[in-house]
Amino acid sequence: MSHPHNTSHHDHGHDHDHGHDHPHAPAAPDDEDHYDRYEVLLQTAVRELLHEKGIITADELHRQIDYQDSLTPMIGSKIVAKAWVDPVFKAQLIAQPLEAINDSFGLDITTPLDLVVLENTPSVHNVVVCTLCSCYPRMLLGIPPAWYKSVDYRSRVVSEPRQVLAEFGTHLPDDVEVRVSDSTADLRFLVLPYQPAGTAHLSEEALAELVTRDSMIGTALPLSAST
Repeated sequence: MSHPHNTSHHDHGHDHDHGHDHPHAPAAPDDEDHYDRYEVLLQTAVRELLHEKGIITADELHRQIDYQDSLTPMIGSKIVAKAWVDPVFKAQLIAQPLEAINDSFGLDITTPLDLVVLENTPSVHNVVVCTLCSCYPRMLLGIPPAWYKSVDYRSRVVSEPRQVLAEFGTHLPDDVEVRVSDSTADLRFLVLPYQPAGTAHLSEEALAELVTRDSMIGTALPLSAST
């Protein structure tokens, strides 16, 4: 599956060339509440403009905000668990992610965004970042964590991914290749973690409990069956 917007960085020596072709705002330091002030101001301005032009009512806007706030990583966890137990679904998920998710889970995720599923294997580990802002698959993982939006994570994970992973407590063997994929305004990534050893006997529901938000970003591994 070829996606021209996918900018991936391996942990070999490389120059970081960001592939964004969209009008991101310049990165600004997070304030004490971990919010980007530019982002908050922009959201407020757009919301007020939509309301003023009659494009969306205040009630409709509040309902959409409530819906977005209700999304949690459990949606993604169930998707990963099903991919672990169902090879046909896994193949469909990698080939046509949103179509496979909607069909299998009875969802109606409609978005102009492209979604790419990055499969971890015993020899490859994927990590996701958005180097210029905080593009993130909210429809599957909910609200992004504050650290994902931080300048420190966005700048360091592309240049020293193993060090950043170690700070998350994720230590990978030297022979595992680390790939860092950079999200854009029209492209989102979901990491499909490698199924932990000794979990083949677990039900789909039990497996979903092992899939954490961070493992679907790539900064962590799934929980073990004994955790």
